[in-house]
Amino acid sequence: MAGFTWDSPYASQRAPVLAANVVATSQPLAAQAGLRMLLAGGNAIDAIVATAITLTVVEPVMNGIGSDAFALVWDGTKLHGLNASGRAPAAWTHDRFAGRTAMPVRGWDSVTVPGAVSAWVALSKAHGRLPFAQLFEPAIDYAERGFVVTPVIAGQWAAQADVLRDLPGFAEAFLRDGRAPRVGELFRFPDQARTLREIAATGGESFYRGALAGRIAAFAAETGGAMTAADLATHAATPVEPIAQRYRDHTLHEIPPNGQGIAALIALGILGEFELASLAPESADAVHLQAEAMKLAFADAYAHVADPEAMRVRWQALLDSAYLAQRAKRIDRDRAQDFGAGAPPDSGTVYLTAADAGGMMVSYIQSNYMGFGSGVVVPGTGISLQNRGAGFSLEAGHPNEVAPGKRPFHTIIPGFVTRDGRAVMSFGVMGGDMQAQGHLQMMVRLADWRQNPQAAADAPRWKVSKDGSLQVEASMPAATVAGLEQRGHRVRVMPQGNLEFGAAQLIHRLPHGYLAASEPRRDGQAVGF
Repeated sequence: MAGFTWDSPYASQRAPVLAANVVATSQPLAAQAGLRMLLAGGNAIDAIVATAITLTVVEPVMNGIGSDAFALVWDGTKLHGLNASGRAPAAWTHDRFAGRTAMPVRGWDSVTVPGAVSAWVALSKAHGRLPFAQLFEPAIDYAERGFVVTPVIAGQWAAQADVLRDLPGFAEAFLRDGRAPRVGELFRFPDQARTLREIAATGGESFYRGALAGRIAAFAAETGGAMTAADLATHAATPVEPIAQRYRDHTLHEIPPNGQGIAALIALGILGEFELASLAPESADAVHLQAEAMKLAFADAYAHVADPEAMRVRWQALLDSAYLAQRAKRIDRDRAQDFGAGAPPDSGTVYLTAADAGGMMVSYIQSNYMGFGSGVVVPGTGISLQNRGAGFSLEAGHPNEVAPGKRPFHTIIPGFVTRDGRAVMSFGVMGGDMQAQGHLQMMVRLADWRQNPQAAADAPRWKVSKDGSLQVEASMPAATVAGLEQRGHRVRVMPQGNLEFGAAQLIHRLPHGYLAASEPRRDGQAVGF
């Protein structure tokens, strides 16, 4: 082992990458896998899919073959959306969860149908240039030959070991010799390599309607899960029309519900009623206004957002300008508050991004949700399954109440920015309920304070927590913390290196090429040529 510690005691500042073809994500090997596709003559979609597939191998804590995914694709002239989140198994009736007060967060009863594989297939078919199987080559190589485990991933892996070791298939797959791999150790996963080869060879069919689907369903039946071959066979990724909110001279685009992206749009609509550009970026005044707007947005999102077919309030009503102006009046500049959901008018979670010299830009996210997702791993396959079912509610009558064939409220959201109808930036800030808050903070820094994307990623962040407290990074100025406390915020200054504040990756279009920025809080990297 190395004769030094792996600690990083100092605040980091990165230089952005400027190039005609770029990829940025949270793990360097995955970013380079995407770059290899661009060098081979592929486009941004080929890069993004290869990066996504490689991330399932080299960053297994945050995502896997059994993840869900969403994407926003700028094809050079138009923005397209893709919802590849999965639905609840047919057996997930109200009676299955009777006696519980909340949805399970681990095990089979947290697993909805995994959608990431369908996203890889759909994106490649619609926009890709290289053969589908070629996109799997870097990931298969790392799974077979092994990859060296990086510091952040090793820490996350170790933190999940005791929580998940007794779940079906987990220890066999991810706790060799009874423990997580340490920093600098080589980790091989030949089972996963075989599975990726089969997905590549069958164009994803095996995962949903073939041998791999059969193995998933059989393991569910053997270990108490409800997932069946029929549940898998009925899944399909869904093209969707992105939703948007103008903020200053920029427009933020998000995937429509069942995702939480609308929360970022609501918050921006509220903040549009205030002049943030006149405030210092790290001042208590600026942070207070953003946090209060985010609280208002979350109150509405948690009350109203669900599978669109189950929502009783149309998403358009939540973005009604008059309604948002009314909600903005609830904010007191001098006092923190707890807000309830409003009554809109009756009208009518790993992140990666790539861009190429042809003008295509892709904003993509896939996730297992919590670390290693459900903790369930199908033996002999390397398929770790997400726990997106934890996003459902058990409250009777709630629009997000669990039901067969329904999509849950989702935290993972890709973002995309335009200006006057032209592409500006593809970006995301992975990390649970930090994601919408991260989108808000990146937009405010871009549109109000004209900060470049790398500076926006490096800057200190805040986070509204579900317990009502306001978390801030250790680098937040002491005067700002004091000012927030004076306004009644329960401020928690988190230790340096805390991972609660998400992981940003951003690509901004320039007159000649792109600026790619990567998160200093993770192992990530921006690359280009």
